[in-house]
Amino acid sequence: MAKQDYYSTLGVDRSASTADIRKAYRKLAMKYHPDRNPGDNAAEQKFKDLNEAHDILKDEQKRSAYDQYGHAAFEQGGPGGGSPFGGFSQGFGGGGGGGGFGDIFEEMFGDFMGGGGRAGQGGAARGADLRYNMEVKLEQVYKGAKTTIKVPTSVPCGECQGSGAAGGAAPVTCPTCHGHGRVRAQSGFFTVERTCPACQGVGQVIKDPCRSCGGNGRTRKEKVLSVNIPSGVEDGTRIRLGGEGEAGMRGAPAGDLYIFVTIAEHRFFQREGANIFCRVPIPMTTAALGGTVEVPTLDGRKARINIPAGTQSAHQFRLAGKGMPVLRSSAHGDMFVQTMVETPVNLTKKQSELLREFEQSASGEKHSPESAGFFSKVKELWEDLKD
Repeated sequence: MAKQDYYSTLGVDRSASTADIRKAYRKLAMKYHPDRNPGDNAAEQKFKDLNEAHDILKDEQKRSAYDQYGHAAFEQGGPGGGSPFGGFSQGFGGGGGGGGFGDIFEEMFGDFMGGGGRAGQGGAARGADLRYNMEVKLEQVYKGAKTTIKVPTSVPCGECQGSGAAGGAAPVTCPTCHGHGRVRAQSGFFTVERTCPACQGVGQVIKDPCRSCGGNGRTRKEKVLSVNIPSGVEDGTRIRLGGEGEAGMRGAPAGDLYIFVTIAEHRFFQREGANIFCRVPIPMTTAALGGTVEVPTLDGRKARINIPAGTQSAHQFRLAGKGMPVLRSSAHGDMFVQTMVETPVNLTKKQSELLREFEQSASGEKHSPESAGFFSKVKELWEDLKD
């Protein structure tokens, strides 16, 4: 039996718009759905035919092939040596690309349930938010800084001033929704409001789209922005620049730009909150006899530290107020300098002899109490293990 013409199945003209085809499909599919016609084989077959016709005619490419070749375009051995769309699987269960009641539910209730990702009611879609990862130096965080960044984004089209219409002409009111951006559909006892399929919720349509932006009202461009880095900002801080994201569709509000701050590793300093830590090597002689050392600070100056005689490795000296500034405060953290006693290398013969002479004359418990105490405890351990 020859298949019925798809347009006749849906009861629409060949010149019908996509919106008219969907409207006709929804109306007939609800009427002939098997759940409403239990045991009616004719209604079930009609429902299958509606799904098949709607699946072809709602797709521009499939509809074009059908208009040119008819049903042969979707049969094995059709034009071009086979189906250009991989065939069509029937069935009202939704398999193989058929419609099914799930499609009807999505068509009728998708926007009501928050689906579709379309524009909001009565307006074009707001531009997308953007993320930019910025790495800054610790010195910039200490003093605060102003820098520029380059962000690839979309901006309002200059040729149509963001309207999307050629020559900057104003869009016209959508004839389907009459400018509301929403349409209502009756489904049994329910009246459901959804995004207008003709204007995608904008409420307006463009008769002559701008050639530069294709009717979107925006084009791609690299934007240069100035960014203030607050003094004392923490690693991972998010800075929001309102309205600096992607431009909205056809003059809709732009999204926001979120800058995520990462602080680069410093070669001298480590940061923990508002405090700064710095490890400073000192000669063995300075540690033994005492002296002074100069250490760098984040404000670009030098700080002098008095090293007491007998200073050990890992000893910390605290420099009050020399740490990081606290964000949005006049307070500062502290800077902690940790000493590392350096063992001398590349000794001359005379220097080696002097150290041996010192070693022979030095009393272990008096001059090296920590090592003497440690090995004394080790000796006690060995004695205990023998027992």
